Amino acid sequence: MTMLISFQNKLVPVYFSDDNKQPVQKTMRLLIKTLELKIQSGKAAIQKCLESLISIEIEGSEAILHSKSEDDTLALSLY
Repeated sequence: MTMLISFQNKLVPVYFSDDNKQPVQKTMRLLIKTLELKIQSGKAAIQKCLESLISIEIEGSEAILHSKSEDDTLALSLY
């Protein structure tokens, strides 16, 4: 399943795997809350990734943040 979120004035696709056991709305709330927190107070590597974010992949309880540079791609725990 694919959804779009608005983050830093751009639309970012969020891809969910079929084996995700958590409700989609709960996962989306956690994701948005985590991204907002990390853009404000995250370390430099996370902020660099978020500035060039192109898509997000949710696998279980992790969000894999894909950025324009493959070296900046990170995984965040949502729970």
